[in-house]
Amino acid sequence: MIRHESTFDETIGWKAMSARDRTFDGRFVTGVFSTGIYCRPSCAARHPRRENVRFFVTAEEAEAAGLRACLRCRPKEVARDEAAVKSVIDAIRMAEKAPTLTELGQVTGYSPSHLQRIFKRDTGLSPAAYARALRRERVWDGLREDATVTEALYDAGYGSASRFYDETKERLGMQASAWKNGGAGVTIRWAVVPTSLGDMLLAATEKGVCCLSFNEDETDLRHRFPKADLQSGDAAFAALAQQVVQSVEHPGKAANIPLDVRGTAFQEAVWRELQNIPAGETRSYAEIAAAIGKPKAVRAVGSANGANNVAVLIPCHRVIRSDGSMGGYAYGLEIKEKLLEKEEA
Repeated sequence: MIRHESTFDETIGWKAMSARDRTFDGRFVTGVFSTGIYCRPSCAARHPRRENVRFFVTAEEAEAAGLRACLRCRPKEVARDEAAVKSVIDAIRMAEKAPTLTELGQVTGYSPSHLQRIFKRDTGLSPAAYARALRRERVWDGLREDATVTEALYDAGYGSASRFYDETKERLGMQASAWKNGGAGVTIRWAVVPTSLGDMLLAATEKGVCCLSFNEDETDLRHRFPKADLQSGDAAFAALAQQVVQSVEHPGKAANIPLDVRGTAFQEAVWRELQNIPAGETRSYAEIAAAIGKPKAVRAVGSANGANNVAVLIPCHRVIRSDGSMGGYAYGLEIKEKLLEKEEA
């Protein structure tokens, strides 16, 4: 009997293999039973017939099924790449100051350029970007554990508060203290706007939209930001609201609407991938997990979808189950189905 990973989405595997997509190297191997070998997804060898192909999560599984490694693409060397990536992550996590690419190359025995390439392939980030994301995440963890803002910043490795704010000012509207204290000191303008999908709650800081939901009201907004200064929308907000309504009624044709959102490094990687899904198309949770370099994190992708506070603009409605069923949606399956129908039209 051929043994292969029963939960692996073979549709993803076949697409990656057909495209010779290098970003999938290391995530699975392709077993070709007509030749008795297994390869990387990106192998340049001629593609076999679909009925002769099985997909395995590891080289060990492929070899247990009686296959041998391809001498052309050498898939077992990917294991060395994975070990190098793990060593880099460990080195970054243990270091008080983020190591340079040259220093990380010395740890792994790889050239800096090759290390940068395989690390970004596996994690979606460069080592430097990973280190920055890790530091930011440590700040949020410290704040959730009731540390003061200053304590959280220094414990995360920032030499000063200004360094943190300089690094994050392009992606955050609220400062760390505001996130810790439920939006304290932040003005959020809001309104409930009618749409063809029902009443839409829209809220925004000076940075951008921080909440977009359906069939919710001021009570729900106050639950999210209990200490923020909530004010009715002004003229500038009305113009923004008009843009957002257009993005709901005519998906795929909206202008670039600014957002003010914050999540963990993993959540933000998922949200960026959601924004890459074209209007009118869907992806499975497994496809999103594979696209961000975490093919086994399917459930975590579902959780990141649920943590999205900005519906439509971060289109979590475009994610469905691998079997084609709708899956869940925070505002009800009827709204999810209508959004997808609009986009297909």
